[in-house]
Amino acid sequence: MEQKDMQEVLRKAEVLIEALPYIQKFNRKIIVVKYGGSAMSNEELQRNVIKDVTLLKLVGFKPIIVHGGGKEISRWVGKVGKEAQFVNGLRVTDDETMEIAEMVLGRVNKRLVTMVEELGVKAIGLSGKDGQMLQVEKKYSEGQDIGYVGNITSVNPKVLFDLLEKGYLPIISPIGLDDNFATYNINADDAACAIAKAVGADKLVFLTDIEGLYKDINDKESFISRITAAEADKLIEEGFIGGGMLPKLNNCTSAVKNGVNRVHILDGRIPHCLLLEIFTNEGVGTAIVRDED
Repeated sequence: MEQKDMQEVLRKAEVLIEALPYIQKFNRKIIVVKYGGSAMSNEELQRNVIKDVTLLKLVGFKPIIVHGGGKEISRWVGKVGKEAQFVNGLRVTDDETMEIAEMVLGRVNKRLVTMVEELGVKAIGLSGKDGQMLQVEKKYSEGQDIGYVGNITSVNPKVLFDLLEKGYLPIISPIGLDDNFATYNINADDAACAIAKAVGADKLVFLTDIEGLYKDINDKESFISRITAAEADKLIEEGFIGGGMLPKLNNCTSAVKNGVNRVHILDGRIPHCLLLEIFTNEGVGTAIVRDED
């Protein structure tokens, strides 16, 4: 074997050795992965994410995927001649839009299930309606009616525990039921956060369209690789966090304060970012940890 080939082999061995303590530490632990945004924009990115989650499953983790599909929903709404409407950034979901959303999310769900099973892992696709997993109430946007958009009021995780115990990888679309069994669309970040808290996940991972958290989004030097929940709350209070990152970071701190050991914000467009964050010393995104850590 040539010297450069031997160096490459040794480098691969070093990577595996670096991953070993993390594999040991998180064996049999639950990890919830919220998957959406640009990471779902093409098949190659989708397959990279699914390969990562499948590998986590095969080395002893208990992963759960919660997926979105907003861009795909907008595309199909346009196909039927409707114009997507938003109020304060939230999609207005009338009867017809809700029907389209449920159809599209079901289609995305089964595509992800197929990708996992092609890699030799058993997967089950669910919506929050199954087993009355996600109970919701009607959500309003600053007092305005936005249709069938729900706030989660409770999570019944029994079906998830049963599936994990039997070796399945659950893949969940963010749809729930209210007390009258009406169907509601749910923000996927909110669904992932609520599910992570309900199952006592060790990790919650958000695959996003940015590298992680910045104190100043216009200053790349202000990137934050690790922050406590209290420090994150202080950034929010002082007005450093805004836009779409504000509700996401609130979800992160809420999860950490309610039993989730650590939350990660990663750029889902980076190939294999999930593995790099979990199995390497440096990581590639932002980790939000408990104050005592």
